[in-house]
Amino acid sequence: MSVQVDPRFQQAVDLFNRRAWYEAHDAFEEIWHETAGPERRLLQGILQIAVAHVHLERGNLRGATILLGEGVGRLSSAIPGDLGLDLPLVRDQARLRLEALQQETDPVALPVPELRDHS
Repeated sequence: MSVQVDPRFQQAVDLFNRRAWYEAHDAFEEIWHETAGPERRLLQGILQIAVAHVHLERGNLRGATILLGEGVGRLSSAIPGDLGLDLPLVRDQARLRLEALQQETDPVALPVPELRDHS
């Protein structure tokens, strides 16, 4: 069964898009634990991007950099429509924030990753 039909999935997406990073991480992690196959890797990438933003909010730039890198890596092979979302968009938004952190500039002015429906 695809995670997209799980009502918890849309709740997790909504939390992510409301920038409730900690809650989104928890929601995606619950689904991730129950998922196998390629969807598992994609879910892990999303939840790592969420927890990276928890680290950013708390001023842990090293933790944010590491987790953004891991999340971007896990979404590296994502194509539009995976999980019903535009995952390349969220990957690219996260990559811009990662590059800013790596260059020791503030990523706050950059677009915040958002999980949009693929249409």
